[in-house]
Parts: sequence; C-alpha cells; structure tokens
Amino acid sequence: MQQLALLKQFDFSQLDENSPEFVHQVVEATKLAFADREAFYGDPDFVKVPMDVLLSDEYNRERYALISDKASMEVRPGVIEGYGGEVYVRPKGSSVEGDSKFDIGEPTVARFDEPNPTKDGGATGDTCHFDIIDKWGNMVAGTPSGGWLQSSPIIPSLGFCLSNRAQMFWLDENSTACIAPKKRPRTTLTPSLALKDGKPYMVFGTPGGDQQDQWALHLFLRHVHFGLNLQESIDAPGFSTAHFPNSFFPRETDIGHLAIEGRFPKATAENLILRGHKLIVDADWCLGRVTAASKVNSVLKAAANPRFMQGYAIGR
Repeated sequence: MQQLALLKQFDFSQLDENSPEFVHQVVEATKLAFADREAFYGDPDFVKVPMDVLLSDEYNRERYALISDKASMEVRPGVIEGYGGEVYVRPKGSSVEGDSKFDIGEPTVARFDEPNPTKDGGATGDTCHFDIIDKWGNMVAGTPSGGWLQSSPIIPSLGFCLSNRAQMFWLDENSTACIAPKKRPRTTLTPSLALKDGKPYMVFGTPGGDQQDQWALHLFLRHVHFGLNLQESIDAPGFSTAHFPNSFFPRETDIGHLAIEGRFPKATAENLILRGHKLIVDADWCLGRVTAASKVNSVLKAAANPRFMQGYAIGR
C-alpha cells in the first residue's frame, strides 16, 4: 500500500490519533497515492505497473517532500520514466455525465441514516466484508461486491449496462485504465492481511469504494502506532477524502474535500480549516465500516464496526 510507504517518512510518536497533524498527514499522503493510482494502475496483463518503484523508499521520500502544512488543491501524480498514462481530473459538478438520469448509485457503502429510495423500504445494497481466523490460525479476509445491476450505468444508445467495475475504465487510449477486450478493470476492493515478525497477525477490511484504502489504513495506523486495541481503533473518529478521480460513475473529483466525524475535537476541525481543507463535519458515527481479527500467541481477537449496527465480532 503506497500510503504506508509514504507515511514511513513521518514520525507519529509525538501525536495522538485525534490530532489535526495526524489527519492532515494521512490525507495528504492519500492524495499523492491516489494520484499515482490514476497514473500507473491497470491490468498487468496489458500495462506495465512499476510496483517496485511505487513502493520504494527513494520514490516515496521524493513524493513525501511535496506535503506541506497546507492542504493540496492539486492532483499530483509522480513521474516514472517509461510508465504511466493520462490522468483525468473532472471537478465535481462539471461533467455532463454527472447530470445523467442513469447515475443510480454505486455498490459501496449504504447510509442507513438517510431516506431509502426503494419502494419496499429495504437497503439499496452494499458491499460486505468478512475476516475469519480458524482454530489453527488460518486467516482470510474477503470483500464480496459488484453484483448490483441497480448501480451499473446503462449505455443509453444500447440499452444494457456495464458491470459495476467497468465504470473504472476510461475510453481514452492514453490512460492506463483504457478499456480493451479481455482487460480487467482496476478495483477498489482491498481485503488486507498484516504480518508481524514474518507471521500472519491480522486480517481486516471494509466496504466503502474509494474509502476502503482509507478507513482500513486508519485502523492499521491507530492500532500499530498509537497502541489502540482493535475495537478502539475501529471506534476512533473516522475521516476520509474524495480529492481524486472517483472510481465510480461519473468519475468526478472533489478537490480539497475532507470529511470528518463530529466526534473529533473542535480544535482539530478548526485547525484543519486553517490548513485549507474543504472540511465537512459529518455525523458522529458514520465514516467507516471496518472489521478486524487478529491472533496474538494462541489468543484470537476480533472487533467490528458499531456504525449503523452493521458489523459483528463472533467467536466460538
């Protein structure tokens, strides 16, 4: 994960997990990593993806040097000679597609505190995630998603819809994510496994589209760097940014966006505004759907997201 490679350059030891500096550093690293995602990621059967460079200390030291104490208002991919493609930045609300009546959602993360548009009052659909460890210590993380026709935009002139993930293709041949026969689209799904001393330690993940790589990272950082247990790390106030080309139709970019839960200290919110972030203070318990399970010696541990009563931690 390139966000971690970038954040290796930063010392978290003098901060706490609710400080504005922690949020700022993580968000600015996320902006850089997601800009590189747009420039370099594609199906490796069709596109050369320089993962060795993208995850290297040398490259990420250069990238990290771009982070200042102010919020970036640019989408800034790196330059790796011989690799990469065109990056398309369409500001939020600027595209014709954004006004299309065929944009009917995405299979990412349901908001059960909002009015439901379905006639029967049921949920409109959501990605799921599970983390499982058996008694022998075998671990698996999974994020099933992508089966909702309701969230696939219809091609007006043809009358059928793309798959959910085909939304992540571009039509321009200069993009690493240009559509082609037999080519697989990039995905947002990020079930994760963490090792400790070379051995499997923790499985974790979340629904959430482009927020998956953010919310799961925040759990990891709070658990590893700040010593919070799994449940405390999940319960900690959530935050995320949409400052990058969205993976889903209409693929727009909300420049400078930063959403935080209302449980963050007021001083943190005020400081983030001073740094130039376009801050949205959301509800107290709404940003995050993370679950996690770990094995410490012979003890199995698990924790689940309390937001909207969706997640469960179960042992037997």
